[in-house]
Amino acid sequence: MENVDTLPKLIKHNYEKWGDGVALAMKNFGIWQRYTWKDYYERVKYFSLGLISLGLEPGDRVCIIGDNEPEWFWGEFAVQAAGGIATGMFVDSIPSEVKYIAAHSSIKFAIVNDQEQTDKFLEIKDELPSLKKVIYWDPKGLRNYDDPTIISFAEVMELGREYERTHPGLFEQNVEKGKGEDIAFIYYTSGTTGLPKGAALSHKALMKTAQGFVSRYPLSEKDDLISNFPAAWVGDSFFATVPHLLSGARMNFAEEPETIAEDTREVGPHFVIYGPRQWEGLVSEVQVKIMDANPIKRFAYHLFLPVGYKISDYHFKGKTPNLFWRALYWVAHWLLLRPLKDRLGLANVRFAVTGSSVLSLDTFRLIHAIGIELRQCYAGTEAGFISSHGKGEIKFESVGRPVIGTEVRETDEGELLIRSECMFNEYYKDQEKTRDALIDGWFHSGDAVHVNEAGHLIFLDRVKDMGELATGAKYAPQYVEGRLRFSPYIKDAMVIGGKDKDFVAAIVNIDFTMVGKWAERNRVPYTTFVDLSQKKEVADLVQKDLIRVNGYLPEGSRVKKFVLLHKEFDPDEAELTRTRKLRRGFVEERYKNLIDAMYSDREEVNVEAPVTYRDGRKGVVTTAIKVRTI
Repeated sequence: MENVDTLPKLIKHNYEKWGDGVALAMKNFGIWQRYTWKDYYERVKYFSLGLISLGLEPGDRVCIIGDNEPEWFWGEFAVQAAGGIATGMFVDSIPSEVKYIAAHSSIKFAIVNDQEQTDKFLEIKDELPSLKKVIYWDPKGLRNYDDPTIISFAEVMELGREYERTHPGLFEQNVEKGKGEDIAFIYYTSGTTGLPKGAALSHKALMKTAQGFVSRYPLSEKDDLISNFPAAWVGDSFFATVPHLLSGARMNFAEEPETIAEDTREVGPHFVIYGPRQWEGLVSEVQVKIMDANPIKRFAYHLFLPVGYKISDYHFKGKTPNLFWRALYWVAHWLLLRPLKDRLGLANVRFAVTGSSVLSLDTFRLIHAIGIELRQCYAGTEAGFISSHGKGEIKFESVGRPVIGTEVRETDEGELLIRSECMFNEYYKDQEKTRDALIDGWFHSGDAVHVNEAGHLIFLDRVKDMGELATGAKYAPQYVEGRLRFSPYIKDAMVIGGKDKDFVAAIVNIDFTMVGKWAERNRVPYTTFVDLSQKKEVADLVQKDLIRVNGYLPEGSRVKKFVLLHKEFDPDEAELTRTRKLRRGFVEERYKNLIDAMYSDREEVNVEAPVTYRDGRKGVVTTAIKVRTI
């Protein structure tokens, strides 16, 4: 492995080592299709040669957009094998977002999933002078398209087979020429503060990050993984795809995004890493099922879950439960906890990880209570794998200790600085931002993090988002929002404050499904989301959760007023990033009238909400949003 310093070299190494061993599995029409390392290698090889025959040259950029399917990754590694640079786009990106990234990275080819993604590029192709071909891998709906720009994935592979006949050994030569310092991928960051930035990462950075991860979470070729992170997000490379290449673990792909829960249960993965929203979604699913369960199941849940909490508390303190609690836990395990884990597809999990943003402490404890050892992980696109909990050192309040090979420093302002071999090279086409972020070899993260006496990192918030009220009281918005999202009735929330404000306020999104069920059971009539969100009974329901969260907070930083928004925060309206992080500045500006009302004596605000009727007609309704005081 000493000379294996690029991702294509790693694929070649695995092909030579495991040849006919299963590398990937994709569910199609209800049947799992399996691909060996030989299949993997040959598809990367011939697709790479096909791209070269179409004009791909070293250094050219190629973007990929689509669902997590094998072709996404074959395309990525084929580009890199030819000396090109891959970049990804989120599958739900709208044409304007696609155009920005495609134009910014001056792409030569686009590799796309299906008709929907093909149409996005055909709509903007005249504005992308460097674009030569759009290559699709799912032909459904594209049979009658006659645009010369488009070509199928299978056709490109066939071109590659023909090209090899006249250029034997070229692919192998290209792979050997690759160096660890070469740029492998440009990851466009979430853009919480403006336009996305393209972070350029080398093969070395990606592989060093994944090596650090696998050293803390040992995997082997006998393990199964599930591909559930968006492939365009760096977290997929850090914690799924590259660890899969390093360890030989089988990567499994769900048939559709909508079937991932059922397909995960069929796979029974040994390792899972979900974002906070996904873990919170699992907890909400558990709570929904219990609410709808028969009385006996509800009784068993409320009887045995406290046993899970008790045992997990023993483990957190490094203590061994006595014989009584071990016996009780054995009963709880077989009657409740194991069936529950199986329903969630987590029965075989050895390692479970959360990352990306702050996870609600309540969610964290509940996952442990049902018998899943969930560890917190902290990483960044620009800095790689930074820290994680180790075995037997899980602390709710921390994101673990720095991984081997990563140095951290805390500035006087509380900002975390990082230095390691996992660092990004630059922000593509933005030297000014690169110079601001990388100073004397240290990456300035922008995160407010405290390093405690045990060496654990305590993540507080983004430095720019850490709040201070006019009273001098400090508050951490993400901490409050994470605890609020634990409620089955709250889908999202944004906490507001500032040096010109005397108290903390909140904009809350209700979970329409859960609140709708609650309303039906409690005979609260409603018609639409807008109508339901402004019911007094619903406000009282949400207020109970706000009071619960306030109980964790100092007096001066508690939420005093709130509004229930008439709609959900939406990434298509730029209120959330594609990884569902709040774009605070934008949301604060958009709902300025609501925020101003909470800090005045007004009791309600009139807002206009767009609606789409069942016959397709669109309209606008005006509703009064009430300001509630706790």
